[in-house]
Amino acid sequence: MLAITAFAAPAFALDNVKFMVPGSTGGGYDQTARTLGKALIEGKLASGASYENKNGAGGTLGLAQFANASKGEVNALMVMGAVMVGGVVQNKPQITLANVTPIARLFTEYNVIAVRKDSPHKNLQELINDFKANPSSVKWGGGSKGSVDHIGIAEIASKVGVPVDKVNYIAFGGGGEVVAATLGGHITATTGGYAELSKYIEAGQFRVLAVGSPTRLTGMNAPTLKEQGLDMLIGNWRGVYGAASITPQQRKELTDAVAAATKTPYWQEQMKANAWTPSLMVGDEFTKFVDDEHARLRAMLVKVGLL
Repeated sequence: MLAITAFAAPAFALDNVKFMVPGSTGGGYDQTARTLGKALIEGKLASGASYENKNGAGGTLGLAQFANASKGEVNALMVMGAVMVGGVVQNKPQITLANVTPIARLFTEYNVIAVRKDSPHKNLQELINDFKANPSSVKWGGGSKGSVDHIGIAEIASKVGVPVDKVNYIAFGGGGEVVAATLGGHITATTGGYAELSKYIEAGQFRVLAVGSPTRLTGMNAPTLKEQGLDMLIGNWRGVYGAASITPQQRKELTDAVAAATKTPYWQEQMKANAWTPSLMVGDEFTKFVDDEHARLRAMLVKVGLL
């Protein structure tokens, strides 16, 4: 009986996957973790998934906790992305991404710039006009200081002739907080990934003034920044890292499971629903990409006066 039971049990690549989410519930990291977790389960690649949120310092608080608490744990994953790389560059924490194990880049998500439905700003040019006339009167809301959101707004300022030190940018720990502040009238305009704002956009609570993608996003009747005279992109990528001290074989098994999850119907559906652009990258290529991102974001932070 015992032998039959053991034989019949599903051969999952992973057991219960423990996700470290270095941001608040409802934010972009949280959505990524829960989507990947469900894809792993539905693809019969993991027996279950659990999630722990640890917000703060551009994701570096969650990184430190993950590195310290999950050493050698093959079933541990941490969601990360350009925001965390920027946080590492800016905050110079003792524990960095070098202390954990690169697994995969998953996708790219381009930013939207949106205002609440009763905002006086009907288009991007009206918002920019007020921004140029009185920079401090326009309150921009987005992710943590030094994040893709912050850098994007600083770059807009530099392109329209507003001194970066005059930008009134208010940093929030997660998507839910900035949404509440914008809907409450405390923020003039918000920027963030489409997935974080989609339900409010679709419900008509937010009006999108621009998207930071190379071309218009499918299903969204909103012009790009480039169409409106700002030759720039604002986008974030997200990926996952494994725990410190896992073996090369364990890293391969984890990478293979994550890559397989991105081929599941559920993952593909969510890519379309969230306007995420596929950009899977694994192995040494992903390791080099993250190294290059450190250099790129450091240069951007210096350029816009944030470093």
